[in-house]
Amino acid sequence: MRSGLAVLCLLATPAAAQEVSDFPTNARAEYVFACMATNGQTREMLDRCSCAIDQIASVITYDDYVSAETVLTMRQVSGERASMFRGMPQMTEIVATLRRAEAEAEILCF
Repeated sequence: MRSGLAVLCLLATPAAAQEVSDFPTNARAEYVFACMATNGQTREMLDRCSCAIDQIASVITYDDYVSAETVLTMRQVSGERASMFRGMPQMTEIVATLRRAEAEAEILCF
């Protein structure tokens, strides 16, 4: 009975890990590189920036993260087409969700 339970636990682990975070490795690495470029190229910053993206990934989905990053990028563009990204409440809420996740990561990791 014990070995059957152990096998079930081992089989369940990868699926559980995927459910916890859907952020691809390259997205995590990109975040860490940008974070380190901003905060310093030290081992301590590597650990803190890695902690931050792990925390963000535990709070929001990757799709929400991409949406928020897209809105933030479009807000920097001039012109009429980009104006919808500045004024729409939906866009503001998408960014606010990311900002809350970042604030939580800041508290826990820095």
